[in-house]
Amino acid sequence: MNDWPDAQPEGPRRMRHVQRPQVPPQQPQQQYGQGYGQQRGQGYDQGYNPSFTQAQGTGYDSGYSDGQVYGGPQGPGHGGRGTVPPQYDPRPAGGRPAPNWGRRIKIGSIVLVVAVVGWGAGTYAWASSRMRNEVDLSKVIERPSEGDCTTYLIVGSDSREGMSAEEKKKLHTGSAEGKRTDSMMILAACSSGNTMVSLPRDSWVTIPSFVGSESGKKYAQRGGSKLNAAYAMDGPELLVRTVEFNTGLRIDHYAEIGFAGFANIVDALGGVEMNIDKGFKDKKSGADFQAGTQTLDGEQALAFVRTRYAFAESDLQRTKNQQKFLSALANQAATPGTILNPFKLYPTLGAGLDTLIVDKDMSLYDLAQMFFAMKGISGGSGKSMNMPINGTAPQNSLRWDQPKVKQLVEQIRNDEPVTVSSSR
Repeated sequence: MNDWPDAQPEGPRRMRHVQRPQVPPQQPQQQYGQGYGQQRGQGYDQGYNPSFTQAQGTGYDSGYSDGQVYGGPQGPGHGGRGTVPPQYDPRPAGGRPAPNWGRRIKIGSIVLVVAVVGWGAGTYAWASSRMRNEVDLSKVIERPSEGDCTTYLIVGSDSREGMSAEEKKKLHTGSAEGKRTDSMMILAACSSGNTMVSLPRDSWVTIPSFVGSESGKKYAQRGGSKLNAAYAMDGPELLVRTVEFNTGLRIDHYAEIGFAGFANIVDALGGVEMNIDKGFKDKKSGADFQAGTQTLDGEQALAFVRTRYAFAESDLQRTKNQQKFLSALANQAATPGTILNPFKLYPTLGAGLDTLIVDKDMSLYDLAQMFFAMKGISGGSGKSMNMPINGTAPQNSLRWDQPKVKQLVEQIRNDEPVTVSSSR
């Protein structure tokens, strides 16, 4: 016999209304049934009749959708297994891949290097095409043997080539025809230290036998003469021959610049800063300087290097001023601020190369080496001096101190530190 009371049929029971939670727009739509049993307790779905809730219009989702359980359609709004929420997606909006900055930097660096190399090569080719390689040193006969240093003969001429009457008046150059040497110096670029030796144009020397650069005719040796006479007789080739004959030092390269080119280079650089120890005036050159540091323009610079009559030892003091100015010019020209600035580099090269005359074997690289050697002297890593002098000679000329000259030349030839000093 059953002690349990008679079971009465249970009346219809209304199912509890379940409302889908609201999902923020930025979150992926998650199926409500996923994990719901864990939140509300196991067995909630037992005996559930889906048709009832559908009839009630609740839209209740049990979570047993094909996409949820069985890996149905993937993508936004399906909540399929494996869907990556946007907040964890490494791709930016729109589906574009994240930028690879390492690769971009590498490509940018390569492009920059190629651009710089291309610009440098183009500039080198342009400047090389403007060089006036007119002096043929192969015509110089009976030359000394080569030394361990690279030697340059740097000449400033009084050439008025290309100058208008107004420019000649402004620069106080006069109107003499032809051209003569206004300054001469040997620059020895050595590993032991660079040396600049000025050769006074009034130096008393022997002009050796030579073959005319134009005529091909051979001329006999000429006794005592001033050094600048060699240039007047047969130009750069005979001047090189005369310097080599009287010193025993082989000249590797020749560079010459006239009045106009010199002034134009200074102006293209925006002037050259100089510290003038003692003020001086000279009506012939147009010089009018006060003592102290000042920036010289092209006109003033030309007056500074040409002045001779304002000094007691006219030629020797002028060569000292020339050395001082050329070193300052090179120090300012051979700087990153000039070389890497197209607005300074191109005007400077254009102004200089149009009037600079060099030997046929001299490249733009050799010219740059010459400027850097001069810059080294101004920076204190070299020595500047006059050729040692020992008294006077006829025609108010200057006689070289031959024992000192011989020692100086040997030290340069053998790339040894120069210990010789000029007496004046």
